[in-house]
Amino acid sequence: MDTPLSTIAVVGLGTMGTGIADVLARAGREVIGIDISDAAARRAVAALEASTARAVARERITEEERSDVLARFRTFSDLHAAADADLVIEVVPESYEIKQQVFAALDAIVRPDAILATGTNALSVTRLAAESARPERVVGLHFFNPAPAMKLVEVVSSVLTAPPAVEAVTRLAQELGKEPVAVGDRPGFVADGLLFGYLNQAAAMYEAKYASREDIDAAMKLGCGLPMGPLALLDLVGIDTARTVLEAMYAESGDRLHAPAPILKHLSEAGLTGRKAGRGFYTYEAPGSAAVVRDALTPLESAAAGAGREIRSVGVAGSGTMASGIAEVFAKAGYDVVLAARSQEKADTAKARIAKSLARSVEKGRMTAEVRDETLARITPAGSLDAFAEVDLAVEAVAEDLEIKQQLFATLDKVCKPGAVLATTTSSLPVVACARATSRPQDVIGMHFFNPAPAMKLVEIVRTVLTADDVHATVREVTTKIRKHPVDCGDRAGFIVNALLFPYLNNAIKMVQEHYASLDEIDAAMKLGGGYPMGPFELLDVVGLDVSLAIEQVLHREFRDPGLAPAPLLEHLVAAGCLGRKTGRGFREYARR
Repeated sequence: MDTPLSTIAVVGLGTMGTGIADVLARAGREVIGIDISDAAARRAVAALEASTARAVARERITEEERSDVLARFRTFSDLHAAADADLVIEVVPESYEIKQQVFAALDAIVRPDAILATGTNALSVTRLAAESARPERVVGLHFFNPAPAMKLVEVVSSVLTAPPAVEAVTRLAQELGKEPVAVGDRPGFVADGLLFGYLNQAAAMYEAKYASREDIDAAMKLGCGLPMGPLALLDLVGIDTARTVLEAMYAESGDRLHAPAPILKHLSEAGLTGRKAGRGFYTYEAPGSAAVVRDALTPLESAAAGAGREIRSVGVAGSGTMASGIAEVFAKAGYDVVLAARSQEKADTAKARIAKSLARSVEKGRMTAEVRDETLARITPAGSLDAFAEVDLAVEAVAEDLEIKQQLFATLDKVCKPGAVLATTTSSLPVVACARATSRPQDVIGMHFFNPAPAMKLVEIVRTVLTADDVHATVREVTTKIRKHPVDCGDRAGFIVNALLFPYLNNAIKMVQEHYASLDEIDAAMKLGGGYPMGPFELLDVVGLDVSLAIEQVLHREFRDPGLAPAPLLEHLVAAGCLGRKTGRGFREYARR
């Protein structure tokens, strides 16, 4: 078991197998590529030739090094070519039957000390190992796509795996420049275990016609900083693959959030499996192409939303970070802004906060001192909502408390002129409840900005069943004018972003609660394997555990799904006053400022 794993066989030369072979050959390993399809083997060789040619062109390797890499990769159509391999990595289709056949055949071929690794991301490593003649040498080695670029490798051991086998493949992953994370054997492991639940909910959201595919994907990219939207990612992963992973997860967890959304079955059975088929949630230029082309569901850019109301002046109610950020956004876009707080002093303090923000922009060369002065001059601080008498759009950004918001909307109803649009920035409360506090519910709409408002591009536009068409058109137009990206959604808990984000965060907490993986392992897995800008526990501590718990409680009350019930560990931390960075302790401890 002390072998350096110098000769490695890769069984299955699809996209993943080819990527793994590329990584291994470049790291100096002798690579035996095996596939029953000669065409697949030829594509794998061509892919390695192309990737190494690009590396030479970018001066990352020399022509001589390229020749050495290519010479280390040989392809075969028969498993007997793996006879002398130190390690065999199978990356065949996600099917127990196919994988078991490969392992059974390898048992009779490979050396007694060879390690057998499965690249599965959904099936039980323990089950595969138990049916092997050498279960102590079977491990899971889960690379992420594209293998040359993605740093994460999940090293999966079963109760049967010998520790030296785990140590050997872990060392290999490190020598390949990867970040190995040790995980136990359960469907989806860490990264996919969290990722696929989120993808499934996005598919269900789209299937329910709650939001368009473009708006769901834009919301998660712009609202969470993700590299891809969930529906585009499903097309990349393969809708059939996602369905297989989710079926395995549901079989183990019984959690309805893991039960594959019916649309995944319908698309799979129709052969619309994503990019590889040329069509999935989106339509692509050709099978295997990444280029999305217009189809019957693509929104027309010129489609008029109808005539909106004229907006010249804006009132922003509130004095906190969000209120001042929103006021800054409107003022920078050329609107006259009245910033109203509970007292003149609080309003002046909020304007001073905006002045500091604009000063930083000047220091960084993002705006001139003249533009800063013009922007500040457009903001009038006021100590009473009476100052909103002539505004065309009133935006409330006060505490996330329904009673407080309803009182504020009742006041806006009295002080604002007829025809003024009234908007709430709530992230989780029912917009219609704010609307019903007024005598003009048709004028009320949700306008959910993300924090920090000056930097974040997304605004969720939330219309209720009572919102007038011209009010919706007005707010979409205004959102575009302030250089934000509007996405439409209905008035239900969480809207798009929080409804998809917080169940994912809750599931991460459950993983820690069940002692499946540590905070650091989960955060690393989601950053390195999912491309997330922050791990779930980093994000929870930034958002605030009390805020997170409140949102999860709202989602659970609205959808009544047991899988959405807040994790007890989150409830215990909040009860103990461990609320995240703001208190110096949440899931982690922080130095007090």
